[in-house]
Amino acid sequence: MDAGLSTVTPDIARAREALHRVFGFSAFRPGQEEILDAVFSGRDVMAVMPTGSGKSLLFQLPALLGEGLTLVVSPLIALMRDQVAQMRAYGVAAAALNSTSDGAERAAIYEGLEARQLRLLYVAPERLLRDDTLELLHHYRIDLLAIDEAHCVSQWGHDFRPEYMRLQEAAQALGRPKTIAVTATADGPTRADIAQRLFFREPRVFVRSFDRPNLFLAMRPKADATRQLWDAAQSHKGESGIIYCASRRRTEELAAEFSQRGRRALPYHAGLAPVVRAANQDAFLQEDGVVMCATVAFGMGVDKPDVRFVCHADMPSSIESYYQEIGRAGRDGLPADTLTLYGLGDIELRRRQIEEGNAPPERKRIEQEKLEDLVALCECARCRRQVLLGFFGEDCAPCGHCDVCKGAVRLIDGRIEAQKALSAVLRTEGRFFFGHLANILSGKATEAVERHGHDKLKTFGVGADRSPDGWRGVFRQLISARLITRDHGDRDRLVLTEAGRRALKGEAPFDLREDVLAPREKGARKAPLTPRDADADLYAALKALRAAMAKAANQPAYVIFPDRTLIEMAKEKPRNLVEMGEIHGVGEQKLEKFGPAFLAVVKDHA
Repeated sequence: MDAGLSTVTPDIARAREALHRVFGFSAFRPGQEEILDAVFSGRDVMAVMPTGSGKSLLFQLPALLGEGLTLVVSPLIALMRDQVAQMRAYGVAAAALNSTSDGAERAAIYEGLEARQLRLLYVAPERLLRDDTLELLHHYRIDLLAIDEAHCVSQWGHDFRPEYMRLQEAAQALGRPKTIAVTATADGPTRADIAQRLFFREPRVFVRSFDRPNLFLAMRPKADATRQLWDAAQSHKGESGIIYCASRRRTEELAAEFSQRGRRALPYHAGLAPVVRAANQDAFLQEDGVVMCATVAFGMGVDKPDVRFVCHADMPSSIESYYQEIGRAGRDGLPADTLTLYGLGDIELRRRQIEEGNAPPERKRIEQEKLEDLVALCECARCRRQVLLGFFGEDCAPCGHCDVCKGAVRLIDGRIEAQKALSAVLRTEGRFFFGHLANILSGKATEAVERHGHDKLKTFGVGADRSPDGWRGVFRQLISARLITRDHGDRDRLVLTEAGRRALKGEAPFDLREDVLAPREKGARKAPLTPRDADADLYAALKALRAAMAKAANQPAYVIFPDRTLIEMAKEKPRNLVEMGEIHGVGEQKLEKFGPAFLAVVKDHA
């Protein structure tokens, strides 16, 4: 526990007493007391603290001890509901105002405000920005404006919310009250962006260590994803865990598969009926040994301390999202495991989503950078905790508590590859990023390469033995090894670090992961499948189903699925829709439209 301040102010003394009397805690957690002292002294505050470190108390205690109103901006209705319930259980007058508030709730809030009895009011950003809400609150004394999940304020933040960008307008309308912004994840650029966009006065900034030493960090390329996730869950029999999935369908498929194998598993996503979603969440919170298969809609604000494992069935959306999501494991400080599965398909899908999105070019560039950072973490060849903390500006020694430190990753001598890649960065003056540099090294004369004259560089084609995707992997490992970095004053420019310059001169070793993701080179492809490779009876049954569907739709058979797809189905025999989606020619739309019927035929022949 934190030893506390050397000089105890009257406000801190009252806070200590309330901490024990109201919340039943014997002492503050590290960092809390110092931040509360700044709040009590009238300072604006930005607090960046890891999940489970007690950020909510930083605005709940001032609300309890103050005479006016503490207004809490929160992005999630479920989070508001839980915190209001907790505060009311402690005897604190609290309420929430959002899109689900009915007439009776709103009337009770107005009465509490008028009687000056309400201490905590949680409000969604969309509701706060309404003219009628601002007009209502303008008449009451607001002691403290608290912004929860403050990374949403920043254009660099991983959960960008346009409404958060306008919170400074709301603060202006409310008389610029004292403000505290809290979040679990914010790197240097994000913190600077929050300070500029939210505060009228320079805030005191508190950044606690991002290290969660009780979490074992592991990342693996996808092989048999369902088996990998099952093995991870079974290493924690009788214990609770979360498996994050990229799609609603996969949460349901995975939960069903686990249930069939005898494990208590439930799905959770925004498309479920509210009563089902609430029941599943309650079961997870109240029972032991439940595995929640969920989209990222689940977890924020769910205070279950004994989650023993968090897995990602698919690659997360960013470093910040990854950190937030694994942070839901081991909140009690006891050991917990994390496992993230990733694949080339995840990377290419995310890259395509960014490129085809409607965001402005600057936003797309930021998202591409974040994607490269995340893949660099997945593919890193040194202590994973060192790489993760490095993205948040922290240094640490090799942790001995991740898959890389435990020797699960095979390394090879990559000095020559490093020299080629670092030379390409220098010869292009650091003004081009991984995709362009990879094309130069592999000898791919794209329009951009020729337009800039980079097909004339000495480095053009010196790495023709690797594909562009292979070279992308090398560059990501150079980033994670801190041999190259982005210029702090110009994020559009790559620069070599001192370690990178030594590696370029051949004065320092560089280990390269052998399993860097890259598609097979031409000439190394598998021979095409033929009907002889498949289960003949199953193949015939699949063709019969296809013929019936084609006839009913008055379409050629190949419009449903080509022969190659049916052959692969009859050979691989997918067990669920997740595995069906990995079959050649089964895209998202066809999986949804035809997948269940074809899967039923496969299961009939199992």
